[in-house]
Amino acid sequence: MDLNVEFGSDNHSGVHPDIIQALIDANTSYEIAYGDDQYTKSAVQTLKEVFESDIDVFFVYNGTAANILGLKTVTKPFHAILCANTAHLYVHECCGPETFIGCKLVPIKTKNGKLTPELIRPYLIGKGDVHMAQPRVISITQPTELGTTYTIDELTILCDFAHENSLLVHMDGARLCNAAVFLKKELKEMTGDVGIDILSFGGTKNGMMYGEVVIFFNHKFSKDFEYYRKQGMQLTSKMRFISAQFTAFFTNDLWRKNANHANTMAQYLKKRLSTIPAIKIVQPVEANMVFISLPKKDLNRLQKTFFFHITNEKNNMARLLCAYNTKKEVIDEFIRKIEEIL
Repeated sequence: MDLNVEFGSDNHSGVHPDIIQALIDANTSYEIAYGDDQYTKSAVQTLKEVFESDIDVFFVYNGTAANILGLKTVTKPFHAILCANTAHLYVHECCGPETFIGCKLVPIKTKNGKLTPELIRPYLIGKGDVHMAQPRVISITQPTELGTTYTIDELTILCDFAHENSLLVHMDGARLCNAAVFLKKELKEMTGDVGIDILSFGGTKNGMMYGEVVIFFNHKFSKDFEYYRKQGMQLTSKMRFISAQFTAFFTNDLWRKNANHANTMAQYLKKRLSTIPAIKIVQPVEANMVFISLPKKDLNRLQKTFFFHITNEKNNMARLLCAYNTKKEVIDEFIRKIEEIL
């Protein structure tokens, strides 16, 4: 146990034993490289069953690549991608989208991290005007970077609006499992069923070692992805060590169990933090993230002991996360130490 980093990110947790075992099992034989192996074929079939759709499936190393390459495949340099001003794509990708996609990101201010047709509509201007960037994709994150979760109705309305305006919808689903558990929905109900066109789906934050998958719900949008993946240095030769993890991830509902535990611990963390007068819970807890705000001097004191991210310096807002293996007693000890410091 290391309280200094325990709640800094769900990326700080280790790898679930079932995933480790899957990697060991995949390491016992020779296999054809670049995805022509039995483990990758099995994982692709598993994902098609999970999403109940004839999807196109592509494995990559990380979420940054999944987002950027997925979007690059359906855009041209004169296009614009509309996203929330808090989107990971916009804030935390080190200009990767602008560099590798080559088109414009248009950040839209939101109250809770969620985009709506009303917020997007004013940006749908200049269609056909050669002097202006042409809107092409709406990119959303589920759950959002503020820990809020789009409902099924909100997703349906947003996708319908996008398609009515000749736009595509991309979903950054790095923590999609947590959102699905919160809403008590299947993954397919929140993606293909509501009209999502491209999904970046990850398990790294939910017990996997590494690796993400890009899913296209329409074959016509994926026809060039293989080439962009190779150019983007994401075509791994020993692909089975990514894909085998996804098969284990969906065996015996491991993805759901892990996400449910992380979400439950986040609710418990929220409950315990709420007892400390100096701390305010400033966003709904709808996944495994808890957002808090406290006076600057207190925030500085906590940062001397604990690693966590400040997500809004103006409001002194910080983010704490729970993982698939967070323990209740560790939260209790964490709270005790916070009380001592404050």
